[in-house]
Amino acid sequence: MQKLNFPTYSFRFKNSENKTAIFDEIRKKFIILTPEEWVRQHVVRFLLEEKQYPKSLINVEKVLLVNGLRKRYDVVVFNPDGSIHILVECKAPEVKITQSAFDQIARYNMTMKSSFLMVSNGLNHYFCQMDYENERYHFQPELPDYKLIKS
Repeated sequence: MQKLNFPTYSFRFKNSENKTAIFDEIRKKFIILTPEEWVRQHVVRFLLEEKQYPKSLINVEKVLLVNGLRKRYDVVVFNPDGSIHILVECKAPEVKITQSAFDQIARYNMTMKSSFLMVSNGLNHYFCQMDYENERYHFQPELPDYKLIKS
């Protein structure tokens, strides 16, 4: 798999039926390794290891309803009170991050009401803080560390 713009992490892999799978620490199972999954697993490790979010507050690939349609978010980080702190949209490295990726995560966030958004293709990462009062988002250089939100 391609080198991504993240620190180097070690992952567990297995091969079956000529397909490579990567172990997902959050879902506690092996997942077929696609380019998007490679990015998703790096994002999860980034949140766990660099940002120090506890595993118990991270959720991966769950269904949500957006305007009555079943959609699937990539990664969510919850606040200790159960509200959503970070919503992440992952794209494969060859997918350019365009306005449509931001439109997609914004649609998901209408339902989810996250404080922060992250969009990544593994090479480029974008971080936004939501401003619900003014119905805008503001680009940020980084996501906050967990220790900054614990209280």
